[in-house]
Amino acid sequence: MRRLPIRTLAALAATGALTLTGCGTQTAGTGTEGPADQGRTITAKKVMRLTTTHRETGMTLLEGPTFGGDGGLFVVDVTAPAGEPKVLRVDVARKTSRAVHTDARGAYTSAQFSPYDGRLYLSDYAHGEIVSMTPDGGDVRTFFSGEVDGARMNPDDIAFDRDGNLYVSDSRGLSEGEARGRVVRIDRAGERTDVLADGLAATNGISFDRSYQGLWISELTENRISHLALDADGRVTARHTAIRVDGGLAQTDSIAVDADGNLYQGLHGRAAMIVYDQYGERLATVRLPARTEGLESATNVAIAPGTRTAYMTVSGPAGGYLYTFDALAEGVRQSNGG
Repeated sequence: MRRLPIRTLAALAATGALTLTGCGTQTAGTGTEGPADQGRTITAKKVMRLTTTHRETGMTLLEGPTFGGDGGLFVVDVTAPAGEPKVLRVDVARKTSRAVHTDARGAYTSAQFSPYDGRLYLSDYAHGEIVSMTPDGGDVRTFFSGEVDGARMNPDDIAFDRDGNLYVSDSRGLSEGEARGRVVRIDRAGERTDVLADGLAATNGISFDRSYQGLWISELTENRISHLALDADGRVTARHTAIRVDGGLAQTDSIAVDADGNLYQGLHGRAAMIVYDQYGERLATVRLPARTEGLESATNVAIAPGTRTAYMTVSGPAGGYLYTFDALAEGVRQSNGG
């Protein structure tokens, strides 16, 4: 999830989402700016505009693209005010969308379907909660709320293991500029929590690697991607910095992984995405067509399961858009953008 400008923070404070002040004040550039690209260049194509700037919050911000079991693509609008769609379902073939859920308080920064119960799970960054619902937006439940090791989370992105246990990137400490971010594991019953890693610099993206034997995580304020090796019980056995992202003014946002283990690193501050292999080689840069204006961040991506068709969430003053491109390999569960 990208950081938000001052006017948005004021609007969110007025609507009860004051804790989103942790998302910062930095402005951003277009997809054609930035340092010289390495590897191949992939130009994404516009699919459709999903949202426009909300008067109440001063912006729109799409995140968390994830495919449901019926092929529908679900996205969240982080800054949507009460009454406006906070979760949308997109029919990419027909280029239509419809509202799935709204409420009076949530600021949802990611979405994932659980392999255990098939429900849609959302992280509420502002209130430190994880909620779930049926794919049609019904039966809304609070899956987790409260403190973890004495501190409330700022949950950003989420990922499920094969058994339905939830792994959360906790961006705690971002508003203070302190490295207090964490990776938190919540069992599939929502009862037991464990801090797997701490001392992180604004933990943002999180995704399992191809083998489910480790987690890729990005740290927004350090522009780095780390790998956490896991044992059979989901505990961290080793941790190291894997990739240092040369983003210039742009910063590391969400992460997705394809069937070949390649990493798709979203960027805050540039409407583009960088693709690395699992050994850190920069394979490609996904960018928008030349002369595209009013779009500032490419937060996240989902690759349709069993295909190479990728859908990237892009936002800015021009609105919230879906763009598509051909991924380097097929989509798998880890290819849902969290």
